[in-house]
Amino acid sequence: MKTSAKKKNLTKDSIWMKEPEEHDFPAALDYLELLVDPDEANKMVEQLKAAPTIIKKSKDILRASKLALLPETNIHVKENLKKVEKNKKLSPILLVRGPQELIIADGYHRLCCSYYLTEDLEVPCRLI
Repeated sequence: MKTSAKKKNLTKDSIWMKEPEEHDFPAALDYLELLVDPDEANKMVEQLKAAPTIIKKSKDILRASKLALLPETNIHVKENLKKVEKNKKLSPILLVRGPQELIIADGYHRLCCSYYLTEDLEVPCRLI
C-alpha cells in the first residue's frame, strides 16, 4: 500500500463491505458497556443494528471522535492495511453521538487504516 498509484485507485466500494459483520456488534457492546450501563449499551447496539449504513469521510470521523490517529505501526492498523492490500474488504464503522464527541463503538483501527490510505476516503458507517 506504499505506492501513491494504489492509493489513487481506492474507493469506498473497493475496500469497504456494505454492511457490518455480525461480530462487530458484540465488540461494540463490550466497549459501550464501559461508558454506559449495560441496558443503555444494549439499546444502543440494537439501534446500530437497525440504523442505515451512511457515508462519512475518515478525516471527519477522526476529528469528531477527538481520538488520536494510531500509528501506522500499530499491529491492528497494520493488519487492516494488509487486508486492503490483499483486496479483502473492511467492515463499516459503528458510531454513537456522544455529548461532547463521537464515540467509535467499533472500528477505530479500521478508521485509522482508512486515514492512512487517504484521509478523504469515504467510510461506510452506522451512526446513532
